[in-house]
Amino acid sequence: MALFIFGTARNYSESGESEFREFFYYGLCHLIFQIAGSNFIYYVLIRKYFDHKKYILFSVYLLSATYVLGVLNRIFIVHLAEPFFANYPKNSIIEILTDIEYLLICYIIPFLSGAFIFISVMYILRYNSEKQNTVQLQKEKAELELKALKSQLNPHVLFNTLNNIYSLSIVNSSYTSESISRLSDILDYVLYKGQQRLVMISDELSIIDAYIELEKLRYDERLHITQFENIKFPNFVPPLLYLSLVENAFKHGAEKTSGNIDIRISVVTGHDHSVFKVENSAFKKDFGKREKTGIGLKNIEKQLQSYYPDQYSMKITDKSNWFAIEIIIPGNHD
Repeated sequence: MALFIFGTARNYSESGESEFREFFYYGLCHLIFQIAGSNFIYYVLIRKYFDHKKYILFSVYLLSATYVLGVLNRIFIVHLAEPFFANYPKNSIIEILTDIEYLLICYIIPFLSGAFIFISVMYILRYNSEKQNTVQLQKEKAELELKALKSQLNPHVLFNTLNNIYSLSIVNSSYTSESISRLSDILDYVLYKGQQRLVMISDELSIIDAYIELEKLRYDERLHITQFENIKFPNFVPPLLYLSLVENAFKHGAEKTSGNIDIRISVVTGHDHSVFKVENSAFKKDFGKREKTGIGLKNIEKQLQSYYPDQYSMKITDKSNWFAIEIIIPGNHD
């Protein structure tokens, strides 16, 4: 269409009314075959043969198609169209078929020029479409991976919480009913907040407090918890991320000693980042080796990479009977 409009405008400025009328009808006849031929080359020859790397067949069919289309275009003009707007001697079918030079210059080259423009535009549109599809597939893949990671983390927290309640029930502790109530709060958080992409850090800290209260029922005076919070900005965090780290501190620290248990939890939020750190006393020979190869921290790191690719920091310190994990994620309060 662009070639047709450009050619029509040029002929209008360079020729008289009668000549322009002929040029217009000739251009219109060429346009019909350019549109049909361009679509045939792209949707049939390119998609069926070129895209499947059948280059020899593509070349043979392309040469044959351009020749046939050129012949059909000239036959259409000479025997069907010209009688309506011009009075020229008609070429025979044999003359049309054998006059290769005239076909090449006046029909095939103009046809291929229009086809080239059309196919180029189609390739650009096709590239953009495939690029968008690739981005969408990558996004869907990342979401599926996150759901898989959450499905591993959620039962991990709940399973250990149920173990805690089971331990209390064995000794007929009066705190069993209170433990079930705490578990109900955690379960409600997992079922609803846990399915969201991000939650406010304050919500995550609230459920951590509920979990700590549940653990206090088990360890009584042996448990010493130090908490520090400096929430300057209402940033967000993937649900259950911080809770999983605190749960790990109890499972691999508190459960491995019969003495006093020290756990330190700190969280600081700023405009640019949020810092969460958990420290716990532990037997280095047991906790450090087990957790570094366990599913917990590996899943947490995968989740961080999915949410914040190359934008987070996860530091693990294991020395002097203390195990510490510090996570820094970008501030996302907006």
